[in-house]
Amino acid sequence: MRYIESNLVPGEVLIYQTRLHWIVMLGHLVLGCLLLAAGALLLYYALTAHASISTAHALEDVGAALALGGAIAILMGILRRSATEMAVTNRRVVVKTGLASRRTIEMLLNKVETIEVHETAFGRIAGYGTVVLIGTGGSSEPFEQVAHPLEFRSQVQQQIEKLR
Repeated sequence: MRYIESNLVPGEVLIYQTRLHWIVMLGHLVLGCLLLAAGALLLYYALTAHASISTAHALEDVGAALALGGAIAILMGILRRSATEMAVTNRRVVVKTGLASRRTIEMLLNKVETIEVHETAFGRIAGYGTVVLIGTGGSSEPFEQVAHPLEFRSQVQQQIEKLR
């Protein structure tokens, strides 16, 4: 069960849930693919080249290590994306980041003063941006690389209107 779903208070209903955009994985994917390709090339060369046995074993070891490093890099990107949950309920906005160590931000809807959305030109095309919730008292909480930030803002605004 996801963190937010398991921490709803009685009478609270999950309205909208989103997460980080896939763009947060882009660097991990590029690095992982490069390492996997380099590892595969070394493994192929070690198996087809007429090198000495010790050289072939060294190439196999390095190739396997690079391939493993590539797989780990891709896995780290997947974990980074899936470790963040963002949701709007009928009472609050909840954001949870992290797996081993956790950081949660919860802001009651009646304490939300302003919602800002920042999108770069590429972010508008790809569908991600930064959402900044400003609460009463000036507390500011930015959430970067959120998938569908305008929808997130719209859901928060709809729930605030329902409270009134």
